[in-house]
Amino acid sequence: MDTNLKSYDAIDARLINHLQNGFPVCESPYLQVANELDLTESDVLERLENLLENGTLTRFGALYNAEKMGGALTLAAIKVPENDFETITQIVNAFPEVAHNYARNHELNMWFVVATENPEQLATTLTEIALQTNLHVFNMPKINEYFVGLKLEA
Repeated sequence: MDTNLKSYDAIDARLINHLQNGFPVCESPYLQVANELDLTESDVLERLENLLENGTLTRFGALYNAEKMGGALTLAAIKVPENDFETITQIVNAFPEVAHNYARNHELNMWFVVATENPEQLATTLTEIALQTNLHVFNMPKINEYFVGLKLEA
């Protein structure tokens, strides 16, 4: 038996599957979800909290489109010498604009997402990362965006 599997019951599975179809935008969204699933609002809230705490869910919340809000977003990459990887990681991650950072098995071995309040701040942040790391930062903005309606049945 895989001990890494998280535990959830049939009601949790129903809740997860239901929420993958969208979350209501109204005055009492948790109550609306509860009514749709024949649960109480407190049960929905408690179950979501438990699913987050036990790691079944890693995140539950809104996703914002930075560009539609006047901000900017890009994927960036740098070629980091292996012996400097930890130091460069700390420098890059110290920028509040860096959403996440991960190692890749590639010549450009560090990739990170930068999100800023405006396009000018994006250029400034990338320049500042280059200055602080003394490495060239490759800016890879998206050209097209595609919606993938991935739903995983719990």
